[in-house]
Amino acid sequence: MKAALLSACACLALAPDGSRAMVLDLPAGAALAAQGETPFASTAIPVGPYEDGHLPAIAAEGAVTRQAWQFPRGRLNTLQILEPLRRQLTDAGFEVLFECAAEACGGFDFRFATETLPEPAMHVDLGDFRFLSARRERDGQTDYVDLMVSRSDGRGFVQVTRVGPPEAKGAAVAPPAAPSEREAAADEGALAQDLARDGKAVLDDLEFETGSAKLGAGPFASLEALAAYLRQNPARSVVLVGHTDAEGALDSNIALSKRRAESVREYLVGTLGVPAEQVAAEGVGYLAPVASNRTEEGRMRNRRVEVVATALD
Repeated sequence: MKAALLSACACLALAPDGSRAMVLDLPAGAALAAQGETPFASTAIPVGPYEDGHLPAIAAEGAVTRQAWQFPRGRLNTLQILEPLRRQLTDAGFEVLFECAAEACGGFDFRFATETLPEPAMHVDLGDFRFLSARRERDGQTDYVDLMVSRSDGRGFVQVTRVGPPEAKGAAVAPPAAPSEREAAADEGALAQDLARDGKAVLDDLEFETGSAKLGAGPFASLEALAAYLRQNPARSVVLVGHTDAEGALDSNIALSKRRAESVREYLVGTLGVPAEQVAAEGVGYLAPVASNRTEEGRMRNRRVEVVATALD
């Protein structure tokens, strides 16, 4: 669910002639949550794990840009998020200086020795994050990029830090692409497995404005997968169950959560052609949280729509 995200297709500033532009393609549905720019500064680029009270790092100087991106992670783990970004960097001529995962990085100490944009824009799970730093030498100039990748139950997080010549302020991040057929097929299989195993699944790539029941334009891989599942299994039916965080009164939250579920049902039936009799919609407000409502991250996880299997052949 989309809360205070800035833009779904924002990008860092480029050099005026675009000659030093570097584009990173992020996962589908990515949205910019925070950005900071400094025209000229020195920042530490980690090149080794935190050990014995010390973090090995290069003091890189130049224009510094940091972006925090969030996206519905689906079934992606942190390695699956990082690997295509690493490949894009190496294809662009970058040399990987250091790469690590969670405990191998130095865990808590590494995380808090690095410069990371604050919650809720950038979330770092101390037991499940990956880091990569890279360098490129070109035309007598040096560019540095580092990536911090983590996830929560429903979302993926990527922080991109770029340090380079002041006249070339950043690396572009391309607008997220629609899910590929291969990704959609993978999502369909995973959703079917979740329904068979647990009798329910979270539709974790849906986007609603805060306090609104209006569903975004899509496409949504989870709904494509659910539609395919229902078309292939005409004797089966499901209930879409809307959930909210604990902000506001219970009655209004139940009403909002049901309207969101109904909006998803309308998309499945009207846009994707699912038979109406296979899908119902209900809302329970904040009565079934999956995380604490005391934090923004927890509230974000609680704002969701789940699909619950009600009839199996």
